[in-house]
Amino acid sequence: MSHLSRRQFVKSSLVAATAAGIAPQLWAAAGKKLPIAVQLYSVRNDCAKDFDAALAQLAKMGFEGVEFAGYHSYSGKPKELRKKLDELNLKVAATHIGTGTLRGDAFKQTVEFHQTIGCKFLIVPGDPDFTNPEKSKTLAETFNLIASMLKPLGMSCGYHNHTGEFKKDGDKTFWDLFAERTSKDVILQQDCGWSVAAGQDPVVLMKRYPGRMKTTHFKPTVIGGDKTKKAILGQDSVDWAAVLAGCIEFGGTEWITVEQETYPDGKSPMECTEMSLQGMKKIMG
Repeated sequence: MSHLSRRQFVKSSLVAATAAGIAPQLWAAAGKKLPIAVQLYSVRNDCAKDFDAALAQLAKMGFEGVEFAGYHSYSGKPKELRKKLDELNLKVAATHIGTGTLRGDAFKQTVEFHQTIGCKFLIVPGDPDFTNPEKSKTLAETFNLIASMLKPLGMSCGYHNHTGEFKKDGDKTFWDLFAERTSKDVILQQDCGWSVAAGQDPVVLMKRYPGRMKTTHFKPTVIGGDKTKKAILGQDSVDWAAVLAGCIEFGGTEWITVEQETYPDGKSPMECTEMSLQGMKKIMG
């Protein structure tokens, strides 16, 4: 489905919904109700240098939440981290942690830490077993088990894609196999930039697995070295307006998370991250 036809589909869906009194709520969600977080990997060097200062700067930019990629000076100090987040009026959208932190004896400590800081989405950003034909099924079963343990606590686990997850095992991608093998309680945290880079349509993936993308990454991505584009949200190759509508209509998205991995024009990670935040706000209208 082309970007144009998808936009037409979304528009026609909302027009039809208007007659039923639904569309205004959808547009309100697009403009106001979906909070914007930042994946802290975007400014990892700033975080490593002075974590408190980095968090304060991101809060001042207008981010409503953060997604962790390490805890720096707050490792093992959840109460202190929660206090700092509360001071800055920042919520925790999610965290990126290794599969090992959700297994065995580590599980209890991981849960307690994230309950304290107010984080309910525990996302694994990569595991070699995911694309291993002999181990991928077992990994999916592990996620099902973890999800069943987290659900009574009001928490969820999930997996974050790059491009490799869309390699095929037989006639299906590893992403599809994982989605089919896991329950609806397992989050599919789609990084829509990486999905597009892998030749996928993010909205099609949302429609295929509705309600499972509780947290969704908006990573500015330039395809094919297009010199007319720039890796800033709203200036790149991805049709983010269509993706946003997909998040609302199909994805079940609760958090939009900006992840900035490329820093064009010699600008700093903080500068580029702020530019993408402003671009995201414009896309929301």
